[in-house]
Amino acid sequence: MSKTALGVLGVFGALVIVILIIGGALLGSYNNLVAKRNEVDNKWAQVENQMQRRADLIPNIVGTVKGIAGQEKEVFTKIAEARSRLLSASTPEEKIDANNQLSQAMRDGGLLGTGGRFLVITEQYPQLKSNENFMRLQDELAGTENRLAVARKDYNDTVTDYNTTKQKFPTALIAGMMGFQDKPFFKADEGAKTAPKVDFGK
Repeated sequence: MSKTALGVLGVFGALVIVILIIGGALLGSYNNLVAKRNEVDNKWAQVENQMQRRADLIPNIVGTVKGIAGQEKEVFTKIAEARSRLLSASTPEEKIDANNQLSQAMRDGGLLGTGGRFLVITEQYPQLKSNENFMRLQDELAGTENRLAVARKDYNDTVTDYNTTKQKFPTALIAGMMGFQDKPFFKADEGAKTAPKVDFGK
């Protein structure tokens, strides 16, 4: 075999090795993105579970409070409408927005204070404190709020990891070609940072 043929084979062999290395790196980046995206989806499912649990508790809580504070129809209507928006939302962005609207409606109605406590409604209607059903539901909702906060943090941590990985070079090239999109963060609404102010006209 001539030196020229050997040279061509050598160059071809080197090209094959380079292509295999690059291909392996790209495949590894793709597989890594898929794994991280699936982890985000898994964490989001946990958030959805807690939002659903919360939505399921609300009719019972509202029903109990209505028996004592039944004249507050506008408040309960807003809570019911916000809950309905949450249950009909489809995308994560829509669900996050609807969840924040529900939180605000519950705070406005005195059913939810900062930290998941029933601050206002029990001040306006102290007889609720002696209602065993209400107190049990209060504890259940407070526990759900805590679980939702943990699930939201876990989800946001996973989103940070995924989005950061997706934006790094050379993974960004694969992400762009394969249609990987940034995942949204679950940001708490602004009302969660302030104590509720409610006037039930008493």
